[in-house]
Amino acid sequence: MIMLPEACVASILSFTTPADTFSSSAVSSVFRVAGDSDFVWEKFLPSDYIFLISRSTVHHHRSFSSKKELFRCLSDSILIDNGRKIFKVDKLSGKISYVLSPRDLSITWSDQRHYWSWSHRSDSRFSEGVELIMTDWLEIKGKIQTGDLSPNTNYGAYLIMKVTSRAYGLELVPAETWIKVGNGEKKIKTSYLSCLDNKKLQLGRLFYGQREERMSKEEVVGSRRREPEARDDGWMEIELGEFETGLEGNKEVVMSLTEVKGYQLKGGVAIDGIEVRPKP
Repeated sequence: MIMLPEACVASILSFTTPADTFSSSAVSSVFRVAGDSDFVWEKFLPSDYIFLISRSTVHHHRSFSSKKELFRCLSDSILIDNGRKIFKVDKLSGKISYVLSPRDLSITWSDQRHYWSWSHRSDSRFSEGVELIMTDWLEIKGKIQTGDLSPNTNYGAYLIMKVTSRAYGLELVPAETWIKVGNGEKKIKTSYLSCLDNKKLQLGRLFYGQREERMSKEEVVGSRRREPEARDDGWMEIELGEFETGLEGNKEVVMSLTEVKGYQLKGGVAIDGIEVRPKP
């Protein structure tokens, strides 16, 4: 195959993955040149990449020397839609992912300053984040279209969050997480908003003992306690659920986290958005 014409090699590589194309450059100079061609890398770019770049906060006037350079830019992620979303393609697979900013979510009472506080955060890529001060009704929703994602792919949705030093009322009652695709049924699970802290748990039970006992009975017997998990960027995440995009159609995906059954006051949660990314 080393003696194949460059155009033939490029055609073969276009049916592989970005990871295969990156590694093939070590085979020979023909593979290296073919693997750098715009013909190959345009196959790995989203079909609407021109429109995506036009929506970029920073790159809409930038010219790229090659489709490979453009792919690298998208694999590093870009801010789009006036900084309200992050768009990214996976460097190895070319699969699409998004992060919806807090401003792109529906958060009940987030416009009320005594419930939620909006401010710039140095640990966020978005211009501002939001922190829960106090509420007994926590409801966060995000929406995305399957047509904006990679086809025939299993996706997970994750609430990006942090528990602050002023947190309270988070350990006792689990929140409900669910995803609904189109007219399908909700896939409901439960997750706690913070990791188990025995001291706070004992103190909370003095105030909310009956509520905590009632809510715990509603959980599935023997189920594992689901809690936020650490991310590489210093934040935590709660998986809201997963869904398939399918091969055709464009359906609305609604992703949600709610805790409205315990009625206890809670606060001290910072929200950095919802990430929608392919499952491993």
